[in-house]
Amino acid sequence: MPANRCPNPSCEYFNRALPNNAKVCPWCSTPVGNVVSSTPQPPIQPQQSQPPIQPQQSQPPIQQPPSQYQRPVTDQPNYQVPQQAPVDYSTVYQPRVAYPQTPPQYTPPPQRAPVLKLIHSSGREFHLVGEGGYIGRRSQSPGIAPPEIDLTGIPNEGIVSRRHARVDWDWSQNAYMIVDMSTNGIYLNNNILTPGMQYRLLNGDTVKFGQDSLVNFTVYVM
Repeated sequence: MPANRCPNPSCEYFNRALPNNAKVCPWCSTPVGNVVSSTPQPPIQPQQSQPPIQPQQSQPPIQQPPSQYQRPVTDQPNYQVPQQAPVDYSTVYQPRVAYPQTPPQYTPPPQRAPVLKLIHSSGREFHLVGEGGYIGRRSQSPGIAPPEIDLTGIPNEGIVSRRHARVDWDWSQNAYMIVDMSTNGIYLNNNILTPGMQYRLLNGDTVKFGQDSLVNFTVYVM
C-alpha cells in the first residue's frame, strides 16, 4: 500500500512518507488524499574541467577627439588691488652728536674783607660789620641810622662826633683805610690826620680821638 505524502511543494514534508492514517500533513495541513510519486532525478554528470580564465589585458583608454566647440573667450574685468607701500615699523634712531666735554668752570669763593677790630683802653671791643662803615655815636634824633661802630657808652664819649671817621676796605691796598670826618681830630700813632685824606690802618696801630688822648683804641685786622 503506497504511503501518504504531502503534496505541497513548499512544505517541509513535501513528498515525504506520512503515517497511513494521516488525512492532512501535520506541518502545513494540506490534505494528503492524493499520493504524489517522487520524480526521478537525473544522474548528476561530472562537470568537465573548464579552462582557466585568462586575465584580461587592460586596454588603453579611448581618447575622445577634441570637441569642435570651444568656449568663446570673453574679456573679464581686471580687478587690480592698489599696492600700498610697506610700512616700516622699525625704530629710527637719530645719531647722537658727540659734544666735547666742557670742563667745569671754577668759581672762586667770594672774597671777604678781614675783620676790623678796635679795642678801647677800657678793654671793650668794637667790630666792623661789612667792608666799610662809620665810627661815631648814636644820634638821639629819630630817623638817623646809627654808625656801624657805635661808641655810645664809653668814657668821655662826648669827644666822639656822630660821624667821627669813615673806614673802608681797599682791595688795591689790601688794607683798611680811615678818613677823618670830625671836628676834634684823629691821631694815628700820635700823628694827626688831615681831614678828607685816606690813611692805612695796620695791626697794632693806635688811634686817638681828640687832642687830649681821652679816647684811645688799638687796631687789629683779622
